[in-house]
Amino acid sequence: MVKFLLWCILLVLCWPLALLALVLYPIVWVLLLPFRIIGIAVGGVLELLRAIILLPARVLGGPRRI
Repeated sequence: MVKFLLWCILLVLCWPLALLALVLYPIVWVLLLPFRIIGIAVGGVLELLRAIILLPARVLGGPRRI
């Protein structure tokens, strides 16, 4: 909602810039999508490595108290 209100203010102040932002936003979103997917994949691999490294400590640590 805040983005929409800021865009409306930009539309009133400088309508060519607001229309340019309206056209370029989906293009920029599509261009950045592969980087978001790579970020999710890298985060998953790092979490897997962390779990593998910490597994012996969790197994040897014994039962946990709540």
